Amino acid sequence: MAGFFENLALKYPHILFLLVDVDEVKGVKDKMDVKAMPTFLLMKDNVQVDKIVGANADELQKRVAAFAQMPRQSAQDQA
Repeated sequence: MAGFFENLALKYPHILFLLVDVDEVKGVKDKMDVKAMPTFLLMKDNVQVDKIVGANADELQKRVAAFAQMPRQSAQDQA
């Protein structure tokens, strides 16, 4: 799954992909309500917009593709 995740990051360079080890970064597991590994969280403007639990490459691909189509805020929109 790690290789697949890396390939997604290459395919969608405008999306920031992060790998977080919840055993190393204390508090993330509880704060983000992670109950199983792997868990993929899709975040926009610090808000979770989707969550995929489990190593389902097809589902992850589909959801990331949909996420990539979400409009990005311009600097003007943020002001």
